[in-house]
Formats: sequence, C-alpha cells, structure tokens
Amino acid sequence: MSEEIKEELKEATAAAPEKEETMADYEAEIAASMKPIHEGDIMTGTVIGISETEITLDFGSFTDGIIRLEDASDDPNFTFRDVEMGQTISATVIRRDDGRGHILLSMKEAAAVLGWERLTQLLKDQSNIKVKISEAVKSGVVAYVEGIRGFIPASKLSLGYVENPDEWVGKEIEVRVITADPEDQKLVLSAKEILREKEAEDRKQRVSNVEVGLVTEGTVESLMPYGAFIDLGNGLSGLVHISQICDKRIKHPGAVLKEGQKVKVKVIAVKDGKISLSMKALEDVAAVEIEEETYEMPETEEATTSLGSLFKNIRLS
Repeated sequence: MSEEIKEELKEATAAAPEKEETMADYEAEIAASMKPIHEGDIMTGTVIGISETEITLDFGSFTDGIIRLEDASDDPNFTFRDVEMGQTISATVIRRDDGRGHILLSMKEAAAVLGWERLTQLLKDQSNIKVKISEAVKSGVVAYVEGIRGFIPASKLSLGYVENPDEWVGKEIEVRVITADPEDQKLVLSAKEILREKEAEDRKQRVSNVEVGLVTEGTVESLMPYGAFIDLGNGLSGLVHISQICDKRIKHPGAVLKEGQKVKVKVIAVKDGKISLSMKALEDVAAVEIEEETYEMPETEEATTSLGSLFKNIRLS
C-alpha cells in the first residue's frame, strides 16, 4: 500500500470533532432550576451527603436540599445510619432557604401524605411487611412503618397469650395492616393472621405425611355428639366418628370414652387436611384374627381317637 493511500485512510478514520454543547443539552436542568418552589411541595431527590445531623439531597437543579435529623422521622430509634448514598427520598419543603442557600425539607411531613397512601394500599392488598418493635406500651407494642407510629395489640402479637410485651422490644416480625385511618392518625398492625396461616400450612404438610392404615395411640381430646377428637401428638388430631368407636350402637361417645383416656386408633382416611380415625376397625381385625386361629394336629397323631385311648391314662380309685 502506497504512502499516499495510507495517509488518506488515516485522515478518513480520524476522530470526528467533538460536538459542541448547546443550551438544548441543558433544557432539563434549566427547567428544573426555573420551576418555582413553594413551601408544602413534595420533592424527590437523591442522597449525595450524609452526616450524623443531616442529609443532603440533589434535585438536579441549581440548589440542594437539606433534611435535619429532627425532621426525618417520628421514630425515636431512627438515625441517618439507616440512609444510603444514592438513595431516592421524597420530602416536603418547609423553608425555601435555610439561610445557607439550601432548601429545608421534612421527611416526616412527606410521610404524613405518602406514608398513609402506601399504608392504605397495604391494607387493601393485605401484604406482609417487616417491622422492628421499638417500645412496649399498655396492652401492646409500637412499631413504625413509613415513619408513622403503629400499634400492635398484645393479642395480635402471637397465637398464644402474651404476658409481657416488654420481651418483644427490639424484635423484627412480619405484620399486616388491619387499620389505616389518616384522619384519626390511627395505624393498627397484626402478626396473628400471618402466624395462623403459617400454622395451617404447616399442619397441612404434616397431615399429608400421615398414611392411611397407620395404627397409633392417642389421647381423647374432646367428646362431641357425633364423635371423639383424638390428640395424635405433633400438633395433629383426628376424629373418630361415633359409628367408628365400637360395634355396639351408642347414643353418645361418652358412653365408652372419657377425656384424657389413652386409646389405640387406625387411620382410615386423610382428606382436605382432616384425619379420620377408627377404633372399631381394630376390633374387627382382632375378631378376624381369633376366627382364623386353628389347632394343628401333630403329624404322628391320628385325627380320630377312640374312647379307650381317651381314658387309658385315667386311674380309677
């Protein structure tokens, strides 16, 4: 290749001159900087600075926003350690100039609007959320969601009785919103429904592992006009229908059973998460076994016996 051609290729592949910037390239930034800002506006920005007492937000305009710790949350345990660089935060303008050329903002006031909107949606969807219990109060505990104070009654903390709510402080639990009333500033949460669903699913799984034909021992848990509920252990129970208690016709299970009594039962059906049991089936099996018992004659012994041989070893006095 000649030097002349090489030179032409070099010129053709040379980098194109950089495009000159124009005002059109900054239209978005200019529009943002020209947009009037009013107290009460909710603005969304990106965290570009974090200290122990305040965080700084970038709005893509000529000025930044400042959120002081006292304007961040009503949660007494909240700190800016919970905030990350680059995080997007919405806050309400409480002063257009804090004296240093920054917009002064409040996350608390924004939460009063946006937080209730989300809580109302969580109530509608019945979604599960994780919360950290911050304090114990009379008859329950307190947890914050979206910076809003929520109450969890002691009766909604667990499936069992909660004697001391103080023991729950600091724990993280899953809850659902059961009341969200922004007008009365009332937020009520509950863990009980979630726990009940998990327990039902766990029981369903354990029931599915029970095999028809299994013979086991249980304890009479309760007596009803239609049968007896038997505690099989491991959180499982089954029903012995009155017709499956015994061969005799009885008017009430209490005629032959009492609560706390140990009984042997056979699993005769597993359907829709319910276990059907029978005591009668075991009696029937025992009866069949008795009927099938036979006496085997020794091979050397004759099948018929004379009267003489029956009495030959008997000594008469």
